[in-house]
Amino acid sequence: MEYWHSKPLGDGMWADIPSEEIKRFFHPLFESMGRPAEMAVFTQHEMGDLHCEWVAFFSPVAAEVAKAVGASPCVKPAREGLDLLAGSDESWSSLF
Repeated sequence: MEYWHSKPLGDGMWADIPSEEIKRFFHPLFESMGRPAEMAVFTQHEMGDLHCEWVAFFSPVAAEVAKAVGASPCVKPAREGLDLLAGSDESWSSLF
């Protein structure tokens, strides 16, 4: 079974730093693999008990990137509320 992965990125003030790190790992691998539609990273704004935070979700084909940034296995996220961080626009129809 192929797993999705997730990684908390912190609150909105700090989420850009780990987001840029993810993109640095993602883009060279994405290009070398021929830009597969099934390879993507999405983000979602989640409300916590004390504050809000951004979470990155890595598709199964992006598992190498997920491992490089310390993401953990998770269930596939629902499409609603996701934003595409890295990958092609075709990933929406390919993955959801």
